[in-house]
Amino acid sequence: MSFGDACLYSVTGLLVVFFALFLLMCIIKVMTAVGDAREKKLAMAAAAPAAAPAEAPAAEPAEPVKAAPKYKRELMLYDTDPRDAAMIMAIVADATQIPLNELQFLSIKEIKGDNQE
Repeated sequence: MSFGDACLYSVTGLLVVFFALFLLMCIIKVMTAVGDAREKKLAMAAAAPAAAPAEAPAAEPAEPVKAAPKYKRELMLYDTDPRDAAMIMAIVADATQIPLNELQFLSIKEIKGDNQE
């Protein structure tokens, strides 16, 4: 194989690679455009029913529904300092290998034994 043939094969290989990359780029752009169009269509479909009740007889407008709080109760501390409660929560999270933000503590109560004053 001569030097000219080697250069021709190299250039041909590079052209094939760049053409494949160009095709992939075009496919990604088309898929993105289709996805955006679908999202826009769904958003318009969701907005259309919201406009329909406005044409209905005048009724009391419904209040927007608020998202329910993730946790309905707060942490209750009984005879426990907040510092001690924080240490207990950290120890439980470490011992169970569960992240602290995934645990829910409802209450922490200090239990006094017979030996304590």
